[in-house]
Amino acid sequence: MDYSYTQVDRMGSRLIPVKMRQIIAKKLGSNFRDVTEIVETAVPSPGPNEILVKNRFLGINASDINYTSGRYDPTRKPPFPVGFEAIGEVVTAGPEAKTKVGQNVVYSKFGCFKDYEVVDDKSVMPIPTSDPAYLTFMVSGLTASIALEKNGDLLPGKTVLVTAAAGGTGQFAVQIAKQAGCHVIGTCSNDDKAQFLKSIGCDRTVNYKKENLTDVLSKEYPKGVDVVYESVGNEMLDAAVKNLAIFGRIIVIGSISNYEGAKSEDFSTMEHSSKVNIPLSLLAKSGSLIGFFLPHGRKESSRHLQLLTSQYLQGKLKVFTDKGVGVPTGPFIGLDKVVDAVEYMYSRGNVGKVVVELNEKSAL
Repeated sequence: MDYSYTQVDRMGSRLIPVKMRQIIAKKLGSNFRDVTEIVETAVPSPGPNEILVKNRFLGINASDINYTSGRYDPTRKPPFPVGFEAIGEVVTAGPEAKTKVGQNVVYSKFGCFKDYEVVDDKSVMPIPTSDPAYLTFMVSGLTASIALEKNGDLLPGKTVLVTAAAGGTGQFAVQIAKQAGCHVIGTCSNDDKAQFLKSIGCDRTVNYKKENLTDVLSKEYPKGVDVVYESVGNEMLDAAVKNLAIFGRIIVIGSISNYEGAKSEDFSTMEHSSKVNIPLSLLAKSGSLIGFFLPHGRKESSRHLQLLTSQYLQGKLKVFTDKGVGVPTGPFIGLDKVVDAVEYMYSRGNVGKVVVELNEKSAL
């Protein structure tokens, strides 16, 4: 490792290399392995109100390939750094920053799949340890918490369906709905995930590889489902629409089945495969179809982060991360493993939030 210079601030010093590695999108596209590469670049220096964070854990999200596809910002042209969230240790702080060197922090910022990142001091959340569980709050936890508060109208006795329930954000939606006194249905792809969902509060699990979701809902819930937290799209969304209760609402936070292979760089023109007349089906039930995109809920982020953190520390909220231990391409240790981690998540093998750990060898 090249320790060619040292950054020093008021709280002490940390040895920082001149160079680091980061993952960039070299071209637009949804095949993460094909469109990204690891490059060497200079370690940045923080401004007066900024801190330099040495990343320890990186969070993997379904939307990582939406970012490389240009769907979040069609005006941005490659090459550009990718990634949304990380946990790390502050190694340098600007003179006006309040966060101290040595503090562990979690943050969300476009382009953070790298060894070091400069972050605005006000945009990080100090955490007591580098526990990767805190990483699940920044995108996955906030999405579920804010979306359900703003749009869920969760009340005791309501029936809630969560698709991809064993994933990073689904695990939060299940528990939030259960805490509200709702009857919770969760979909998943295997029996191990079904057992996991039961352990966090699901009243009914549906392994869609063995059971047809539409059939289960129509037979067991003839009055329909009151709230749907939906992230898959296509057949899952169709089943939700067909089995919606009167005045029911569907909250769409993603459409993961349409992300891979999509040629469009614009969400508004992305193809959706549906066999249901959605407008008329919603009309017949006085139902609602509501989208939620986390950047639009940033004003509520601080309050929800405090709530999620408090519930986690009190043992009221269970949080699960998946580092790929025991899978053929795992464990996910080192920047080189980010590609494998993204593909693992899209293979639908994960239980909880997919996380990549950075080791000392990942930096130059």
